[in-house]
Amino acid sequence: MAALGLVLMFLLTQATGNREMYERNYVLLFALNVAVAGLLLLVIGWIVLRLVLRLRKGKFGSRLLVKLAAIFALVGLMPGMMIYVVSYQFVSRSIESWFDVKVEGALDAGLNLGRVTLDTLASELANKTRVAAGQLAQTPDATAGLALERLREQLAVSDVVLWTASGQMIASAGDSRYSIKPERPPGQLLRNARAQRVATQIEGLDEVALPGGEVPGVEPAPAAAPGSAAVAAAAPNTAPRIKALALVSSAGVGLFGENRFLQVTELLPASFVANAIAVQEANREYQERALARGGLRKMYIGTLTLSLFLAVFGAVLLAVVLGNQLARPLLVLAEGVKQVAQGDLTPKAALQGKDELGGLTRSFADMTQQLADARGAVQKSMDQVDAARANLQTILDNLTAGVMVLDLKGRIQTSNPGATRILRAPLAAHHGRPLSEVPGMAAFAQGVQAQFDTYFGENTLHGIEHWQQSFELNAAQPGTPDNAITLIARGAKMPGNECLLVFDDVSEMVSAQRAQAWGEVARRLAHEIKNPLTPIQLSAERLEMKLTGKVAEPEQILLTKSVKTIVDQVDAMKRLVNEFRDYARLPAAELKPVDLNALVNDVIQLYASDNAVVPVQAELEPGCPEIKADSQQIRQVIHNLLQNAQDAQEGLPAGRTAMVTLKTEYSPSSRRVRLTVRDNGIGFPEHILKRAFEPYVTTKVKGTGLGLAVVKKIADEHGARIDISNRTVDEVVQGAQVSLSFAVVT
Repeated sequence: MAALGLVLMFLLTQATGNREMYERNYVLLFALNVAVAGLLLLVIGWIVLRLVLRLRKGKFGSRLLVKLAAIFALVGLMPGMMIYVVSYQFVSRSIESWFDVKVEGALDAGLNLGRVTLDTLASELANKTRVAAGQLAQTPDATAGLALERLREQLAVSDVVLWTASGQMIASAGDSRYSIKPERPPGQLLRNARAQRVATQIEGLDEVALPGGEVPGVEPAPAAAPGSAAVAAAAPNTAPRIKALALVSSAGVGLFGENRFLQVTELLPASFVANAIAVQEANREYQERALARGGLRKMYIGTLTLSLFLAVFGAVLLAVVLGNQLARPLLVLAEGVKQVAQGDLTPKAALQGKDELGGLTRSFADMTQQLADARGAVQKSMDQVDAARANLQTILDNLTAGVMVLDLKGRIQTSNPGATRILRAPLAAHHGRPLSEVPGMAAFAQGVQAQFDTYFGENTLHGIEHWQQSFELNAAQPGTPDNAITLIARGAKMPGNECLLVFDDVSEMVSAQRAQAWGEVARRLAHEIKNPLTPIQLSAERLEMKLTGKVAEPEQILLTKSVKTIVDQVDAMKRLVNEFRDYARLPAAELKPVDLNALVNDVIQLYASDNAVVPVQAELEPGCPEIKADSQQIRQVIHNLLQNAQDAQEGLPAGRTAMVTLKTEYSPSSRRVRLTVRDNGIGFPEHILKRAFEPYVTTKVKGTGLGLAVVKKIADEHGARIDISNRTVDEVVQGAQVSLSFAVVT
């Protein structure tokens, strides 16, 4: 800010010495300097306020800082005041001496000399014109041109024109001869010439003085009698000149005699015009400055005063800064001692000076750093312990497995969210209480406690590190809800008198293993059963063919019925074997873009009202995007689901209409297409819902239980999500629904 003030002050002093720069920028520069001075004053006020507050709070070094600031401020203020007083007197008296009376008199004399010279030239030209007009009195208009040429050479002028009283040119000699439309004499000049016999006019001085048509400060004299000059506006781009207009007496006598006027134009010397204009401009500028003498004095004194303020403010600001530099080591040391006394061992500021105070601050900073390092080592160890504890807790919170810590009496000490999720019990609310008191956990708690008792006995004898056992919770019975959970639990002893129990839900894994095992069984059964079926069928048909017509009628009927029974049962066995084969050897899906709505329309044609016992209704959302799927496998999925939905509606209670609904809908947010099959049947029993996709789980008398298993396997091949549920209204089952969600083609 101080540098900005110096720059503005320099520009202000330059403006006072340059008139044009002063007129353009002085007010702006002065205002900017005042603004900078005001800002410096505010800064000084703020610094003084801080010093006062430091003194009131009793901070160390405040009094020393105030003394140093006062000393430096006085050192800058006293010489500045002395220079200001002397400069003020000098400026006040010097300005008056600039406007000397002799200079003003010389300028006035120069102006008067120019006016007298112009009047003399105009008077001489008027006299010459009057004489020339007398010579033309007896000259007729026809020979006036030659007479005008002689007069022009005789008078040594630039132009001579003879005019009628009405302003019509009779003849001319000189420059006007080449003008298409010569300038007529002004009406006022004609009237003056008619009244006074001769009149003069000076033209062109204004245009030379100020290009652009502005009239200079000196007023032109009006048109007057002979011997006087009138300065009027002249046409643009014309040289300074004197025009004289004289009345030419008419040679005729009587009422029809018409007066004529002789106009003579003489150019003014260029040096005379230049000197006259220079004197006029100098006088105008002198008068302007003389009138602004008081303002000029105020300007210089204001600049001087503002310079003093800036100097004083800068000195005070510099005093505070230098004082702060001297007192800073002591203040830093005092602040550091206070912080250490309060237990703050953060690194302290150390000055890099080479004096004793700087060395003292560095030594104090080194001592504080050593104390901080010692404390940091202790804190680091504590932080590592806390971090390890936090990491362990984070790991436990995010484990999918359940973790519980029990005491020797089976009371829950702590548990993670995974344990609550797997056991589906509010374990956090039972901390400090036995596991057996958690609703539904009595059998599990008893089994766990038995395993720990056995473990403690064997660990003492054989040094076993842990035990592992599987548990099945909430095993479902037919006709009861199925919430069965298969757990793999592991237990171990922790330091102290606590036990660690870790368990995981392996229900899905068991279901997958069961499906894999059934697939292997199905593959082997299909292979072993299919081989003898064809020979059996062929043998029965051959017996019928050989014995037909060779036995009595009763035996023939029995033979035909028996053979038909054998063939029908063989066909049924073949269908069963084919289902086993399809489930065990389902080919890999070839995913391609498939229009699900078009595929559904193709399949639903087979279930038209004339072909299906239970009607099928389609609710397809138009504009569903294509999905990634194997069209043949999706066709098989739709067939299986529709067949199951139709079979589920056999023997409906009275008042319920059999209907199968096949629906598609698109979700833009998840970018997936959902296929849903709904029926109005009796729904799935609760104990079947969780195991509905396992092989050979069915409620149908003639079913194999492979339909939904094949659907689940195809859905897994497509990466589709499959859901199965009962539709309820007022807690009454109104049917079942199966839905699959497919990803769309990107």
